[in-house]
Amino acid sequence: MTRMKRLRAAMQSQFPSLDALLLTHPPDVRYLTGFTGSNAAVVLPISGAPARRKTSAVLFTDGRYIEQAQRQTQDATVVIAQGPVLREACAWMRRKNIRSCGFDAEHTTVATLDTLRNSMGHRDRRKFFHPVPPVVAFQRQVKSAEEIAKMRAAAQLGCALFEKVLTVLEPGKRETEVAAHLEFAARMAGAEAMSFATIVASGRRSALPHGHASTQRLPRRGFVVLDFGVMLSGYCSDMTRTVHLGPATGSERSAYDAVLEAQMAAVAAVRDGVTCAAVDEAARSVLRRSKLAEHFTHSTGHGLGLEIHEGPRIAAGQEQRLQAGMVVTIEPGVYLPGRFGIRIEDTVVVTAEKPRMLTPVTKAWIEL
Repeated sequence: MTRMKRLRAAMQSQFPSLDALLLTHPPDVRYLTGFTGSNAAVVLPISGAPARRKTSAVLFTDGRYIEQAQRQTQDATVVIAQGPVLREACAWMRRKNIRSCGFDAEHTTVATLDTLRNSMGHRDRRKFFHPVPPVVAFQRQVKSAEEIAKMRAAAQLGCALFEKVLTVLEPGKRETEVAAHLEFAARMAGAEAMSFATIVASGRRSALPHGHASTQRLPRRGFVVLDFGVMLSGYCSDMTRTVHLGPATGSERSAYDAVLEAQMAAVAAVRDGVTCAAVDEAARSVLRRSKLAEHFTHSTGHGLGLEIHEGPRIAAGQEQRLQAGMVVTIEPGVYLPGRFGIRIEDTVVVTAEKPRMLTPVTKAWIEL
C-alpha cells in the first residue's frame, strides 16, 4: 500500500465526515509525493463523489516547478497554478463539489486559514475547513527500510565529520571557525545542507544547551560540546559529542562519566513497545543517583527524519509507545551555569530487541 493510500485509509477511519484533506507542510508534501519544491499544496479526496470516482491526490504548485513537479511527483496529479497555489486548490475543490476539508492545524497559520476561507467564495466557507491533527507527521514516525538506509548514510557522514573536526580543535580558535570547518567538510563530502545550525559551545558556554557557534575562542582548559547533523537525500542526521581541552578536574570527569552512563542506560531501554517516558526515566535515574538530575533540563530525545525534530518525544510523561522502525535520538546532558555543560547524543533505530545504532563513533572520554 502506498503512503497516499495509507493516509486515505487512516483519514476515512478517523474522520469519516470529511470529503478531503489539504496539506501544505513541505516535508509532508515530499513524503507523500516526492516533490521537493518550496511552494505546493496537496488535496487528497477522502470520501464523497471524488473519492468514489477514485480521484487521485492533486499536487498544486507554481510555474517555477513545471519540469521538476512532473519529474518528481508520484501518486498525485500535477496542476500548475495560474495564480496563488491555495486559491487554485480551493477552486478545484469547488469544481469537484467537495463539501468539507480537513487541514493540518499544527502547520497552518491563522493568516493562511483566512486565505483558504476567503478563497472558497461562498457563505458557508467558515464551516468548510476543519482542523485535524498532524496525521502525516504521525505516519512519518515509522520509517521504511529505504528511509532508514538514507538516514544511516547521513549518520555515517556525521561520524566521519566528528573524527575530522577533532584535528582542528585547539585553544584560541573561534567557535565559528570550528563550525565553518565542519560545515565545509560536510558540503565537500556531499551533504545537501546541515540539519540545523551547528552547535559549538566551549568553556562556560558549554552550559548552554543550544549554544550555537559564537565568536568566543576555545579555552585552554574546558569542555567543547559539538552538536551537528547533515542532510542526505532529504533525511537528517543528528549527534552530539563532548570533548575536553586540557587537563580536567575530578568533578568534570565524574560528571562526564555520569552523563555517559545515563546515555547508555537510555539507549539500552529503547525497544518496540516501551513508553517514551520509560526511556527518559532510564537516563534520569542514573543522573539522580549522581545528584545531577536537576541539571538535566530538557527531554532525553526526539524522533527525526525529513525534519530534525519529529515525533515521538522522549520525555517524562510521554506515554506514547515506541514502534519498530522509529528513529530517535538519545541525548541526556547536564548543564551547570557558569561552569560547564556536557551532552552525549546518538541516533538509534527502534527494533523488537536491542536498538540499532546509527552513530557508532566513540563517546569515550577524549582529552585534547
